[in-house]
Amino acid sequence: MKLSLNTQIFIAVIASLVSGLLLQHIDIDSNVYKKTIFTCAIVGNTFVDLLKMVLIPLVFTSITVGVAHLRHHSNMHQIWKTTLVFFMFTASVAIVLGLGVSNWFHLGAGIDIHLFDADMQNFNAKNLTLEEFTTQFFHSLFINPLAAMVHGDILAVVIFGLFLGITFIVMAEKAQTLLNLTEELLAVIMLIVSWIMKVAPIGIFALLTKLVATQNIALLSTLAKFIVVVIGTTLFHGFVVLPLILFAITRISPAFFFKGARESLITAFATSSSSATLPITLRCAENNLKVDKNIAGFVVSLGATVNMDGTALYEAAAALFIANLTGVDLNLLQQSIVFITAMLAAIGAPGIPSAGMVTMVMVLQSVGLPAEAIAILLPIDRLLDAVRTVVNVEGDMIGSLVVQKLTQVKAAD
Repeated sequence: MKLSLNTQIFIAVIASLVSGLLLQHIDIDSNVYKKTIFTCAIVGNTFVDLLKMVLIPLVFTSITVGVAHLRHHSNMHQIWKTTLVFFMFTASVAIVLGLGVSNWFHLGAGIDIHLFDADMQNFNAKNLTLEEFTTQFFHSLFINPLAAMVHGDILAVVIFGLFLGITFIVMAEKAQTLLNLTEELLAVIMLIVSWIMKVAPIGIFALLTKLVATQNIALLSTLAKFIVVVIGTTLFHGFVVLPLILFAITRISPAFFFKGARESLITAFATSSSSATLPITLRCAENNLKVDKNIAGFVVSLGATVNMDGTALYEAAAALFIANLTGVDLNLLQQSIVFITAMLAAIGAPGIPSAGMVTMVMVLQSVGLPAEAIAILLPIDRLLDAVRTVVNVEGDMIGSLVVQKLTQVKAAD
């Protein structure tokens, strides 16, 4: 009897946890450890590279086709507005949660910052002011689409796809041939995605084995309170807040959602990249959750670049953690600034592993905190990034279901 893909992925996750924990007890200088980690890195990175291979053409075609077909919906403008409002609302809730738990648990208080002097001295943080970030962000939106595709600038590809989709709406039948070609290209890419998914259990096993095996247990214990609180709050947002919003608006049960979304969520955890996971996220939204393909193409693809609830929550919590660690008491105004900059940073963070650490510099500098303090969090960021990426991806799929319900678009058969 052939096992289903979901069952294969579940077995891969359990096996990777066991193998990773076993590797924790092997000398890191031994040949067995080195060769195993090297092999896992090769296999895991190959799986991620396969996903990235189809990423740019998938984003371009799904956004273009999704927007172009919105012309068939009388409430086209409502779809745009609802999507943006939902993303802003859930990100705001996430940031408030991050600030709230950091204040409640006094994260960072009582830890001797001098334990991390060597890490901070060796870390060269590039200054990134709010003005510089804003300038770079807007400059990156409108660039040559071919250059954007070559360099993997996903947000610029999304913007060009939006413009092209709107052009198809305006030109209607005159551009039908080109639209048909784009639709056929999207179908071809989705077929390739289905082929890639056949090796997903192997790729996920390799990625998670390496992740578990390479964690620094001593450092994890030093920052245990921060890790537990941040992961716990992120999971609370992902497994309580977002499902409650979904159920309240759509009456879709969390059990149905997580059953349909688990392939994408597990891949998100393994890759720590919402962008790399996008091909699988679209597949889950359309095939398992029955989201209209045009709604999914627009909402999920856009969300993979601008909807980062997990990142927003983390950056808010991390800012207060570093403030407490350095003995700085942030007042209400300063925490409001953290709220705004964390929102901007989450929108502008590329969907790649540890992208939040790049924009974290801006959040810290906005309230006068030392950027080099990021070095304290770098060793544990891979683990935290895996968790927050799951919530980022989950938010995209829930967003597509909510938008579909509120705009009264018929669910896919």
